[in-house]
Amino acid sequence: MMSFVVALACLVPALLLGGFISGLDRRLTARLQSRMGPPLLQPFYDVLKLWGKSSCVSHPWLVFSAYMYLVASALTVLILFMGGDLLLIFFVFTVGAVFQVCGALAVNSPYSQVGAQRELLQMLAYEPILLLVFIGIFVGSDDFLVASIFKQDAPLLLKMPLLYIALGYALTIKLRKSPFDISASHHGHQEIVKGVLTEYSGRELAMLELGHWLDVVFILGLCALFWHTSVIGMALLLIVTYAAEVLIDNVSARMTWQWMLKNALYACLAMCMVNILWLYAGNAF
Repeated sequence: MMSFVVALACLVPALLLGGFISGLDRRLTARLQSRMGPPLLQPFYDVLKLWGKSSCVSHPWLVFSAYMYLVASALTVLILFMGGDLLLIFFVFTVGAVFQVCGALAVNSPYSQVGAQRELLQMLAYEPILLLVFIGIFVGSDDFLVASIFKQDAPLLLKMPLLYIALGYALTIKLRKSPFDISASHHGHQEIVKGVLTEYSGRELAMLELGHWLDVVFILGLCALFWHTSVIGMALLLIVTYAAEVLIDNVSARMTWQWMLKNALYACLAMCMVNILWLYAGNAF
C-alpha cells in the first residue's frame, strides 16, 4: 500500500519532468538549427492554452480515446514506479497506443486515417523490440518484476548492450522522431496536418500531449534500469541517450515505413536475439 501511495505521489513530478524534457528537446533542436528557440516552459503554456480552448469534436470516440490514452500512460508510469511486472507494463502501454489509433480511425479524415495506419506500423516495429528487451531482462534477473532488477549487483548494460541499443531504436520510433516520424511529428512543419493527431483539438489534444510526456518519462525510466547501481551513472546514461535521440532527430530525414520494417526492425530483432542467446549461454555456464 505504501509503495502505491509513493508511486501515486510521484505522478505529478513525472508529468512536470516530461514537460520540462519536451521543452528542453525543443530548445536543443532550435539551437542545432541556429535558432533561439522557445522558452523551456513553452510546452506547459501550450497545454494550458489547449486546455482552455473549446474542443471541436468530429466524433465522440475521440474524447474517449484521449482519456484512455492518458489513463494508460499514467498507469504505465505508476506500475513502473511501484516496481511492478514488466509484462503488465507492456500490455497497459500497448492499450494506450491502441486507443489513440482507434480515435484517429473513427473519423473520415484521410489525413487521420493514413496517420493511424502508419501509427499501427510503428507499433508493429517497436512493440516486438520492447517485448524482447523485457524477455532479456527476465533472463538476466530471473524475474519480470522491476523491483528484482535493483537486487542485481552489476548494471544490466554490461550484460545487455545490444538490447539497450535496440531499446534506443524503440524509443526513437515510439517518440516519433526522425527518421521514424511517419505517423506524426512534434516539429512545426506538421502543425496543421499532423497525422494521427489531425482530428484532435482543444482539451483532447492537451490530454494526448500530457500522455506523451508520461511516455517520455516511462521510456527513460526503462533506460535508467540498465544502470540501476548508481544514481550518477543512471543520470549520465539518460543524458547521453536523450542527447543522441535529439541529435539523430535533427540530422536524419524521414524514411518510409517499408525502410523502418525492413531495416530497423530486422536489425533490432537480430541484436535482441543475439544478446538473449548470450545471456542464456552465460547462465548455462
